[in-house]
Amino acid sequence: MVALPVKPQFSLGPLILAIVCIAFFFAGQSMTDLLAYDRYALQSMETWRLISGNLIHTNGYHLLLNLVGLALLWALHGEHYRPVTFLKLFIWCGLGTSLGIYFLSPQLIWYVGLSGALHGIFVWGAFMDILNKVRSGWLLLAGVAAKLVFEQLQGSSEDVASLIDASVAVDAHLYGAVCGVLLFVLMWGSSLAAGFIASRRKA
Repeated sequence: MVALPVKPQFSLGPLILAIVCIAFFFAGQSMTDLLAYDRYALQSMETWRLISGNLIHTNGYHLLLNLVGLALLWALHGEHYRPVTFLKLFIWCGLGTSLGIYFLSPQLIWYVGLSGALHGIFVWGAFMDILNKVRSGWLLLAGVAAKLVFEQLQGSSEDVASLIDASVAVDAHLYGAVCGVLLFVLMWGSSLAAGFIASRRKA
């Protein structure tokens, strides 16, 4: 039986993110209008939307799907999620997703949801598994790569789009995943560099 990472140092980050998303959802439509990613509002310097748009959802089904995804990531990779690390990952993956949409998908005017950032965190977690010699990390990485390729070639699921009352922004999933790769490389590279510097000082 696999033990879930229920200790506070593993679960606090995802829990904070879930609570914020739920609170914004119940704050109502006015909060959605204020915080959603909106290309025209961003052009008017409402730059907070680059982050806050990732915390907003179209309806209860959309919120529930993303919270289930968040819970799955926690169950898979929670042992890597120190609170500050996890929240930094979310912020950078969310920001990278929004910037990717803004500069590379100009046809996408409005976007909300965790899914882009969650793809980034998923990829980062898979790489962390690989780094820690957990072989399933390779399977997870191959699975998400196949999903991204399929989405780019075939588009989004009409059933999911109908459920969440919005089109599925498959480009956001791709940009989020790329951010996850970049963040892992930067963090791993920084760790290697710090280790090298420390060893040189001891020598």
